[in-house]
Amino acid sequence: MWFDWHVRGGSHVFSETCSSSRRLVGCDVTHLVIFAVAKIIECISRNTLLNFYLYYSFLKFFHLPGPSQNPLLVPPSGAGYNIGTQPLYSNQMPAKAPLSTGPGPYNPGSYQMTPPVSSYQGPGQASLTRPPMGPVQPAPFRPAGPMAPQSQNSTPPPMPSAAPYAPQPTWPYGAPPVSVSSPPVPTMGNHVTPVPGPVPNRHSPSPYGAGHTPPLHHGASLPPGPVSLPASSATSSYTYQGELPDLLHCLGDLNIGDDAPPQANPAQLSPSLAALSLQSQSPETLRAVNLLQERNILPPGPVTPPTPCLPQDLQKLNCNPEVFRSTLANIPQTQSLLNKAKLPLGLLLHPFKDLSQLPVVTSSTIVRCRSCRTYINPFVSFLDQRRWKCNLCYRVNDGEGPSGLSLVFRNPQNSLRPPQPAVYLFVLDVSHNAVETGYLDVVCQSLLDNLSSLPGDTRTKIGFITFDSTIHFYNLQEGLSQPQMLIVSDIDDIFIPTPDSLLVNLNDCKELVQDLLKGLPQMFNKTMETQSALGPALQAAFKLLSPTGGRASIFQTQLPTLGVGALKSREDPNQRASLKDIQHLSPATDFYKKLALDCSGQQVAVDLFLLSGQYCDLASLGCISRYSAGSVYYYPSYHHQHNLAEVERFQKDLKRYLTRKIGFEAVMRIRCTKGLSIHTFHGNFFVRSTDLLSLPNVNPDAGFAVQMSIEENLMDLQAVSFQAALLYTSSKGERRIRVHTMCLPVVNSMADIFAGADVQAITGLLASMAVDRSVSASLSDARDALTNAAVDSLTAYRSSVLTIQQPGLLAPSCLRLFPLYILALLKQKAFRTGTSTRLDDRVFAMFQLKYQPLSYLVLMIHPALYRVDDLTDEGALNINERTVPQPKVLQLSVEKLNREGAFLMDAGSVMLLWMGRNCNPSFLSQVLGVPSYAAVPQNMNQLPELDTAESVRTRAFVGWLREQRPFFPVLHIVREESPLKAAFMQNMVEDRTESALSYYEYLLHLQQQTSK
Repeated sequence: MWFDWHVRGGSHVFSETCSSSRRLVGCDVTHLVIFAVAKIIECISRNTLLNFYLYYSFLKFFHLPGPSQNPLLVPPSGAGYNIGTQPLYSNQMPAKAPLSTGPGPYNPGSYQMTPPVSSYQGPGQASLTRPPMGPVQPAPFRPAGPMAPQSQNSTPPPMPSAAPYAPQPTWPYGAPPVSVSSPPVPTMGNHVTPVPGPVPNRHSPSPYGAGHTPPLHHGASLPPGPVSLPASSATSSYTYQGELPDLLHCLGDLNIGDDAPPQANPAQLSPSLAALSLQSQSPETLRAVNLLQERNILPPGPVTPPTPCLPQDLQKLNCNPEVFRSTLANIPQTQSLLNKAKLPLGLLLHPFKDLSQLPVVTSSTIVRCRSCRTYINPFVSFLDQRRWKCNLCYRVNDGEGPSGLSLVFRNPQNSLRPPQPAVYLFVLDVSHNAVETGYLDVVCQSLLDNLSSLPGDTRTKIGFITFDSTIHFYNLQEGLSQPQMLIVSDIDDIFIPTPDSLLVNLNDCKELVQDLLKGLPQMFNKTMETQSALGPALQAAFKLLSPTGGRASIFQTQLPTLGVGALKSREDPNQRASLKDIQHLSPATDFYKKLALDCSGQQVAVDLFLLSGQYCDLASLGCISRYSAGSVYYYPSYHHQHNLAEVERFQKDLKRYLTRKIGFEAVMRIRCTKGLSIHTFHGNFFVRSTDLLSLPNVNPDAGFAVQMSIEENLMDLQAVSFQAALLYTSSKGERRIRVHTMCLPVVNSMADIFAGADVQAITGLLASMAVDRSVSASLSDARDALTNAAVDSLTAYRSSVLTIQQPGLLAPSCLRLFPLYILALLKQKAFRTGTSTRLDDRVFAMFQLKYQPLSYLVLMIHPALYRVDDLTDEGALNINERTVPQPKVLQLSVEKLNREGAFLMDAGSVMLLWMGRNCNPSFLSQVLGVPSYAAVPQNMNQLPELDTAESVRTRAFVGWLREQRPFFPVLHIVREESPLKAAFMQNMVEDRTESALSYYEYLLHLQQQTSK
């Protein structure tokens, strides 16, 4: 037997062949000795080139034959992709669009070669046309500019009126982004009463054996055992609360091995990491997939993020990927290597996510690095019982000395006042248009039902403002027999009539508040006032909340027409389906942004509820929430009688909004290992300094994203760490710090980079970048840049990772969904062209792409399709004594539909149940409770509770899907002739439309660009 040794990417692959011609006569012993000597030298040297040289020297000295080709690395021979063969997606290809290389309206062959992403066009350069995505006259496909890092919230006023996102230097893929260094965090603190906490585990055994855990490179050594933060186990996500028992003492008492020798050489290799072979652990992720031949690429279950190649004990300590996630699970050593891979490097965060297992650390000492202010975490290394080395800046810290590690946390802006109470102000539109929608009854009733569930304590305050052409305040002072309305008609100079009685203690004045809510809808029943003074109402809310901070909830139903902030309609209905660039994606005035920045400075967040069937200029109004860390809720065509589905969604959303957890006067800072830098943020916030995000309010449904670059080479490191620290005041008045830490390995090969690519995280980050590009440049530039991102990443994989070139469009298995996700983005409301899309709908979709957490965003980009008329218990989940069927996820193509079935589409915020005209009568009667297809109501949006097995299964499955997200997705029953059928079909992203390519055509286009 002869073992061949192939060296590839730093890993050693052995193959076994049986060839008598290659055997040596009588060389069994000799051969084995030679092989053993070569292996010993390999183990000693750990140097690939030296191994290779020594091995071949032995072969030559003994006149042995050289290595043969490994048959495992050679794919079986067979026909590759034939451009003339019948396409797999026959229903998506028109008969008059043959698959040939000749020119034609659908043939991507007429497009020019797409230059690499490194030649992206920057902002301010000439605008470019995008490639035709449907039956239009093809224009030359020219490269888009970069999705330049636009930090939309980072520039204080005054601001240009037409720039909602403050421009930053252009970042072409291929050139290092402009980066900023992270200054030390100022000492902050506040005294609060400590609460009892769990006792730390003082006897946790080392995962690497007693007394042994090797250090990392460059002194960033892993701990001699996982740092057992309080609670049942160590974790990378935890919360410091108030004045925290001596955490350093607890950590020092961990069982780290009394006989552990001091780390004399902090730069030596860690055997735990040095022994890892990234490629050997992830062969499936790098498997080449020919997208033109493999049709069924959807995974059977949810897409899981790649697992970083870390020791198992460290991997268990890493942060939950639903909270903290990187686009690349393996970090490149250099920026040039990252540029070569053509993949974006960034982080996606859901820092305030509802977590049931998050431990609260109660200690009198908050242990932090003296230099970079990093909070202690499981990835620091202990040099002895008291000294520990920071895993971000590598400084050695100890618990002795005058400076110590004990800090009093105080937010500089709040140093003159105690922790903020929970303060809620409701600002309600009561114009004629608002009364007609009927939303006021829903708001008042929801408040009455949930008044006792508002987060807070005995200090909680509440207030109300209503407005039309004037501003109405309500005196709710304790002792009054009924609420008093105070009207301010001078909207050009707003003042607060009685500042002390408009925001009142909820517990003390609860009866007056309830009386006001019961009578408010009837107060304006007869109103004929059609004007809206939203701007002055917001100024009044700001003045009222400035002394305390808090949350302002704005309910608006029309375009503001009076006072500051008045707007005019900018939408041309005739241009909704235009193939040209979309206009008016930026705000018409900077009033709302400037006011939002003032609110942020006073710890006031503004949430906007927009309920309207007409254009309201959400691009302008949304700035009030975007820059004050608020949220935007949009209910198009809302009416209490004509659109019951939207009414139900509004009710569910409002209940969640009123009762969910909330954090006040928050700030968030993201730190990373020295050599990495953060240069762009995405989400709703204001950047107070280079890397400190101001969040007057933080809620569990808010997501953030950041773009990163590699400033310095990471060649001396084996792992890097990222830490997000969120400081906030709870609704109970407790100062808390929520800390999430993630550790990822550093790699030096293109194969390892691609093996760690997280396709969903990459898509989410690119979506945020594309939104910024749409506003700062043009929609067509953003669309082109998205396509170029797919082209360049697949080209880099083909040229730098594949060792054997094959025909077809090849992608690594981990990125096989990337072209599909990019095409889905191009057909999403935010970026689609040629399809009638209202301007407010488009802008709201862009808002969602910017601040939705990734787990909610994926379904919005690529919905999930299930067949539900034949649900069974096979493979079902058992959750809380409930059986939940698990049907297969189907491709988003009409060929998966048939008129005999019923299909459920989960698009995130909405669910569509489509039924064919010949739908199974059993499903109609036992699930929908109707005798025939014709008897299904046109506006049905609920599943009746029937006592049948089919009904129980269907409702269990729909309910289980709804439980996966905190908001309430409305269910629509869609018949073939229903108006909602168009919305259902528009989500069939794999099919061709009049203005967009099918998935198969899009793959042909990508193939042509990658093969040139």
